[in-house]
Amino acid sequence: MREINVAEIKKWENEDRAFFLLDVREEWEHKRFNIGGTNIPLSELMQQKEQIPKDFPVIIYCEKGIRSQIAIQRLQGIGFQNLYNLKNGIAARI
Repeated sequence: MREINVAEIKKWENEDRAFFLLDVREEWEHKRFNIGGTNIPLSELMQQKEQIPKDFPVIIYCEKGIRSQIAIQRLQGIGFQNLYNLKNGIAARI
């Protein structure tokens, strides 16, 4: 599983590199605090997989990096190959 850290995301942002940011926490968690991106809770991920691009990098995050790892495993199981886990989740970015 590929991981990315906060510094690498900042570098991608500074380089204007295209990526899709996906928050797999619950909607109430996303509303309380987020670092941007699209919110698709882990429990709804497979039903909403069409919203996730396959043609450029997707960075998946949650609070601590556990749900995002599960999301990546599920998506890789159906053919996604462009996924990155935010190492240690948003707790690392705060």
